[in-house]
Amino acid sequence: MDLQYYSLLFTPDHCFLQFPCFVASVLNFTEPRTYKQTIKDPQWVDAMNKEIEALFVNNTWDYMPLPLGKKPILCRWDYKIKLKSDGSIERYKACLVAKGFTQRMGIDYNETFTPVVKMSIVRSILVVVAYHKWQLSQLDINNTFLHGDLSEEVYMLPPEGVNAPNGTVCKLRKSL
Repeated sequence: MDLQYYSLLFTPDHCFLQFPCFVASVLNFTEPRTYKQTIKDPQWVDAMNKEIEALFVNNTWDYMPLPLGKKPILCRWDYKIKLKSDGSIERYKACLVAKGFTQRMGIDYNETFTPVVKMSIVRSILVVVAYHKWQLSQLDINNTFLHGDLSEEVYMLPPEGVNAPNGTVCKLRKSL
């Protein structure tokens, strides 16, 4: 059976097989790739406003003129549609991402680190939970990356949609 068969057979209101319905619902939602595609949709504008608000509340950057000899990095918006387990939309998520791949090791930064959980750890926790018949919950923590302070001087061009003072760049205080 192909996916088209499942999507015709199972509607969101009447779903017996979770995975085929989930896949079918994901195929119906398209995530924008550019800022220009999102500014016309109030749901995406709201998601971007929430992200910018979190960035300002956490003092992620300061506006300042670009110092001589420094080159600012670019940034872009990343858009994701978060779904509930039944395949319906939970929320629209916009994330501002710095394009750090333009930086050079030893000049713009000294080391990189990203806290990531290994799948073997997740499986081990699931085994313990199942063995003890404990209840397991999942939660999504917003803006956890904002806690990483930067020791390097990193300058970024202001993101699209943010009214920065003329002639200024964003000096990052925290990692993006």
